Amino acid sequence: MFNKTACYALVILCLFSCKKKETAVTNTVVTYVAPPNYQHISVLTQHNDNTRAGLNSQETKLTTGNVNSQQFGKLFSLNVDDQVYAQPLVVSNMALGSGGRNVVFIATVNNSVYAFDGDNGTLYWKRNYTVQGMRPPKNTDMTGACGGQYEDFSGNIGIVGTPVIDSAAQIIYFVARSTDGTSYTQYLHAVNILNGSDMAGSPVKINPTYQGNGDGSTNNLITFDAQRQNQRQGLTLLNGIVYVTFSSHCDWGPYHGWILGYNSQSLQQQIVYNDTPDGGDGGIWESGTGLAADAQGSIYVVIGNGTVGVGTDPTNLRNRGESALKLSISGSTLNVISYFTPNNFQYLEDNDLDYGSMGSFLIPNSNYYFTGGKDGTLYLLNKDNMGGYLGSSNQVQQSVPLGNNFNLHCQPAYYKGGNGEFVYIWSENDKLRALPFNRSSNLFDLGKQVVSNAIGPMGQSGAVLSVSSNGNTAGTGIVWAAFSDAGDAEHTVSPGILRAFDATDITKELWNSNQNPSNDYTGTYAKFSTPTIANGHVYLASFSNMVMVYGLK
Repeated sequence: MFNKTACYALVILCLFSCKKKETAVTNTVVTYVAPPNYQHISVLTQHNDNTRAGLNSQETKLTTGNVNSQQFGKLFSLNVDDQVYAQPLVVSNMALGSGGRNVVFIATVNNSVYAFDGDNGTLYWKRNYTVQGMRPPKNTDMTGACGGQYEDFSGNIGIVGTPVIDSAAQIIYFVARSTDGTSYTQYLHAVNILNGSDMAGSPVKINPTYQGNGDGSTNNLITFDAQRQNQRQGLTLLNGIVYVTFSSHCDWGPYHGWILGYNSQSLQQQIVYNDTPDGGDGGIWESGTGLAADAQGSIYVVIGNGTVGVGTDPTNLRNRGESALKLSISGSTLNVISYFTPNNFQYLEDNDLDYGSMGSFLIPNSNYYFTGGKDGTLYLLNKDNMGGYLGSSNQVQQSVPLGNNFNLHCQPAYYKGGNGEFVYIWSENDKLRALPFNRSSNLFDLGKQVVSNAIGPMGQSGAVLSVSSNGNTAGTGIVWAAFSDAGDAEHTVSPGILRAFDATDITKELWNSNQNPSNDYTGTYAKFSTPTIANGHVYLASFSNMVMVYGLK
């Protein structure tokens, strides 16, 4: 009887044995000959959807039974021109090549965007979006950041925040930065995903202003600083508006936290919000996680360090550093509908223990928003009544103090299976934790939390997590974790590792890339770039100028 799987395996083995040496020398793309892929699931935004919960619940191929060192591993690599901070995105069933292709989109800090076949590695197109006559900014251009020793980036700082894709309109949106060494610009691009060409009206220069007398203002007006403002979070597409947010480079001021909204068709600026207009700082970080949004169109975000309130009134909504916010559109800006500010915000501010260091998400099909900060405290908030500010106590749904050794530079994730509902978090200097969420009490059942024994990330960068499953089918829930395998990834480029755990029992590790390092090596760790799981593959960015593609061998 003809064995189709065995035949494909022989073709793949032959291909790799013939091409491996050539690839090492020429750095060319090897086309992976794969069996037909009948899955067509898209990942169009950072952490899968606007809840930012990081769950693909439609993965039918990868299971706890076949993700192991014998059956699962790296299939091929996608070579690019620089480091990748942005999460790879996937559009399924595209009319490229022979048609009906699953295409992965990769953006680099050299301002390049690539469209590869996600199943076999074919390159469909590549384009660079640096302004003509300019180059991407570098870490050394941030002359005032960290006292002139800025190492949060190790080279170029072009496209950093994860793009967002409108698959119906066939457009990918991203921010590209350029400089001539003196002047700095940031442009929002809307690009055709079929060929990489800018759409009509694209790109548009990012250059907002906002009324206020805060840091860097002139005549009661704050002007956007394209050199100092860092576009780190993933972009958000919501109700026809593309949202772009900003933080800073190592708190190099003056800077502010900005949320800008652009019409997704015309790219005309529609929304401008500044979170500290009469103060300073207020950067929006969340370890690269995008803004969360609910079905009603409200936006959720956690602001890092910055001015709180006005004068002696910390409840004034004008300045909202160190706060979680629920926002809605009001004219050409955003209104704070509900908020929470920790009662020790001044201590957090004074000791660089910012709220909002951790990626935050809305627990799916609930009324709750999961947040955390650099003091090691998790806060579960009612999204409609977050708790405001009260100096004597925190009026929140639940707080979980993990300890101040855990700075929560990480991206948590979520899963609901047949035997429970969990939030997973893996901070630096800690172990992977599964927190059971109880729908009856709407609280985490901390007495039943599960802690893995696997050795975790050290230094100042925790793990970035994603989850895949086939609904709540038993044996399909997998937690995927990427982090630096050695050293402190905050200021150094470090080797990475990818690990897989049973989502129903995280004490069971299924696989990790160090089990077969000669084949499965991840390259150097891409800080805050979450693994993308789609259509039987795991796409993992790296700082080794490539994206690794893992799947069943």
